[in-house]
Amino acid sequence: MVGRVLFALLLLTSSGFSVFVSNLHSACFRCLCQAANECATNRPCSKGYCGPFSISRVYWADAGKHVLPEDDPNRHGAYESCAKDYDCSTNIVAKYMSKYGRDCNGDGVTNCDDYVLIHYNGGESCETPIGDSGFKKRYNKCRGAATAIN
Repeated sequence: MVGRVLFALLLLTSSGFSVFVSNLHSACFRCLCQAANECATNRPCSKGYCGPFSISRVYWADAGKHVLPEDDPNRHGAYESCAKDYDCSTNIVAKYMSKYGRDCNGDGVTNCDDYVLIHYNGGESCETPIGDSGFKKRYNKCRGAATAIN
């Protein structure tokens, strides 16, 4: 898993996107992925959400329409292909967080807890608590097991 994230970051750097988001690291990606869709890459898109991070087409577009290497963002199916691929979808999330990343929960630091709120609620409404959802339960379980989440 760490190798995949490092590969994704290498892709971002080598493709000219060079995105660095403070406190967005492999443990955070893993827990965000677990919370969103239990990291399932083999499920078909459902109800407008695709891939291990359950990315919508609007989220993908807002993040800059990142696609697989040598794909065209205007190709029919480009969004689905990238969103279903762990490495490519990690790049989408990184771009989205670089655009909207901020302290959403008011604790004075921007970390994975904030990225979860951004991912779940959208960048413009990240202050909204998640509530008692399956997403939150899966995130908290993963967060408790992760050693480097913040």
